Amino acid sequence: MAEKAYLAIDMGASSGRHVVGRFDGQRITLEEVYRFENGAVDVAGSLYWDLLAQWTHVTGGMRAAGAAHGERIVSVGVDTWGVDFGLLAQGDQLLANPVHYRDARTNGMMERAEEWVSRKEIFQHTGLQFMQLNTLYQFLAMKLANSPVLEMAESFLMMPDLFHWMMTGQKCNEMTDATTTQFFDPIRGGWATALLEKMQLPTDILGQIAQPGTNLGRLRQALAADTGLPAAEVVLPGSHDTASAVMAVPAASVPGRKPDWCYISLGTWALMGIESPQPVVNDQVMDLNFTNEGGVGNTIRLLKNICGLWLVQQCRQVWNQAGKDWGWEDLNRMSASARPLVSFIDPDAQDFLAPKNMPEAICEFCRRTGQTVPENEGAVIRCALESLALKSRRVLGMCEQLNGAPLETIHIVGGGTQNRQLCQATADACGRRVVAGPIEATAIGNLMMQAVAAGDVAGIAQAREVVRNSFPVVEYEPHDTAAWDEAFGRFQEVAARG
Repeated sequence: MAEKAYLAIDMGASSGRHVVGRFDGQRITLEEVYRFENGAVDVAGSLYWDLLAQWTHVTGGMRAAGAAHGERIVSVGVDTWGVDFGLLAQGDQLLANPVHYRDARTNGMMERAEEWVSRKEIFQHTGLQFMQLNTLYQFLAMKLANSPVLEMAESFLMMPDLFHWMMTGQKCNEMTDATTTQFFDPIRGGWATALLEKMQLPTDILGQIAQPGTNLGRLRQALAADTGLPAAEVVLPGSHDTASAVMAVPAASVPGRKPDWCYISLGTWALMGIESPQPVVNDQVMDLNFTNEGGVGNTIRLLKNICGLWLVQQCRQVWNQAGKDWGWEDLNRMSASARPLVSFIDPDAQDFLAPKNMPEAICEFCRRTGQTVPENEGAVIRCALESLALKSRRVLGMCEQLNGAPLETIHIVGGGTQNRQLCQATADACGRRVVAGPIEATAIGNLMMQAVAAGDVAGIAQAREVVRNSFPVVEYEPHDTAAWDEAFGRFQEVAARG
């Protein structure tokens, strides 16, 4: 086949990138044409996403892709984080900037929700893990605040849906991102409207569910001319970034056998889980607080959110704002020189959701739980990384319970694979082989879904074969497992006290 090019716009919570993928029928090669910073904007004590600044970067990156590749780019798709959204009024007028999921408005909302519906009933409707940042609790916070924005809304679009609408004029709710709301029913495959009605939340603003691979048509005429992408159509990837990342896991499954691997999509968050052919909504999944999120190819991502490299990102930000100029390798070197397995935190404790000073929050957690307080920056980072590895061990055990069979390999994908210390610590803590890579898994999964939609790749299994043929991986074997076994016991105790 003649080489085709696709454009992935991969927007994470801390940065975004435009990646062109050129596919020759067997391998895909990547070219990053644009990168930009992303993050929350604090206005009067509330955290927002600056949607218009993001759109400026989206179109700027599209122009860069158009200048380099023009008519060779046949499609484009956007993936982002989950749960956040924008609301449109009559005439498709954007009502406000989307609010950031770490905003404090959802504090206490999980408890308030049970005034209308029990926790068990919420889970039975949605199969989703309970996290206060979920869209359900954002809606409830708006209702209880008598939000005029919610009152005026006529259309609900999640973050990638907003960008796809701005590109084409077509409004829809892509399935994999919709499943992160906690008002999507994975059994029925549609909105859990009965749940929302019990909570007196609006249902008429919810749109049509669209599957990954849906073609929304050409770019708006003026946008196509401005960006130099006259031939590009907009194709929905797994628009929740984890759905795209899991598509790019370079694993081979044997038909008729349960997978012997799990994945960690590692970035600001660490999403750890297994791939399931159908939703699993039962008491065990609820008790373990796992989630059923939509995947590509009619699969379910049965996973658990773990606070990821957010811990390290926020430490670096605090130190550099205080006058340091430390890059990631500087932090890695300092961490490697610190004493191992001294103190631990529970990465998912409320303390670390949105602290003003992450290093102080880590030290205070250690102090409160009766541990040695990290003595310097390297010790703080080592504490965070080793705690993440030990939390992965805890979740691995849960994954094996749900899988009903051992998991021999942990595939780590995403930008976090560049943290070699964390990858090795995960292998050591879990006592499992870790296969790390590809780095740009989310963009790759986005691109491969576009290739599947174009008919250039037969399906998910072949897409993963293309990934295996196209990108190197790094393997980590476990070492010193006895020391990590002892550390895991202490970690469990600390997490219980924290």
